[in-house]
Amino acid sequence: MATILLSIKPEYVERIFTGIKKYEFRKHLPQKIVDKIVVYSTDPVQQVVGEVEVIGALTMKPTPLWEATKGASGISRAKYRAYFKGCTTACAFQLGLTQLYESPKTLEEIGIKSAPQSFVYLNKD
Repeated sequence: MATILLSIKPEYVERIFTGIKKYEFRKHLPQKIVDKIVVYSTDPVQQVVGEVEVIGALTMKPTPLWEATKGASGISRAKYRAYFKGCTTACAFQLGLTQLYESPKTLEEIGIKSAPQSFVYLNKD
């Protein structure tokens, strides 16, 4: 099992930690099985704000994935379609329990020099 750091836009970070967004969509999943996501909220926040349990991962064609997740996607269909435009497969982490940090952290505090474009592993499992 692995822990990864993901860069996520602040509007989606808020929806994750309020329980509205139960899926985090990605074009590719890491090779390792992920059990925890550490959340970096991108500009203008630019802080590591919390962590989320991963309870599953889905990979399928974009339309079936939307149909399976739309009730708890936390995004509009238009934004979903724009994100996966031209993709033959779509992926999603199914999110579980969340933990919002009392005090957000900088990337440097967790040993990372810059925010990842996609993700970065935080442990060596």
